[in-house]
Amino acid sequence: MMALLVDVISWACIVVGAVFAVIGAVGILRLPDVFSRMHGAGIIDTLGAGLILVGLMFQAGFSLITVKLILIVVFVLYTSPTTTHALARAALNGGVNPLIERKEAGGDEPSEA
Repeated sequence: MMALLVDVISWACIVVGAVFAVIGAVGILRLPDVFSRMHGAGIIDTLGAGLILVGLMFQAGFSLITVKLILIVVFVLYTSPTTTHALARAALNGGVNPLIERKEAGGDEPSEA
């Protein structure tokens, strides 16, 4: 009975993580500017990969593999925000402006700031 519960929790984490990875990938393809697309990439890193790795931890049980998976999760949770911040800072320094939505009487087209 306990093994069935662990399997259900594990597969739920893996499936939800895969769904977040697909949502993030769609965000990278569909969002309008580089700053919005970084949000989609962050979803893949934190929620997608994080939940998949947690699901794999449940599958592995208490072993050295679990310790390695925990170290990978910690590494991803530290490096993903750092790289996203560095990429955003580099884009701003390179002259890329964020897209600002303006709702004016003439139209609903987004414009660059």
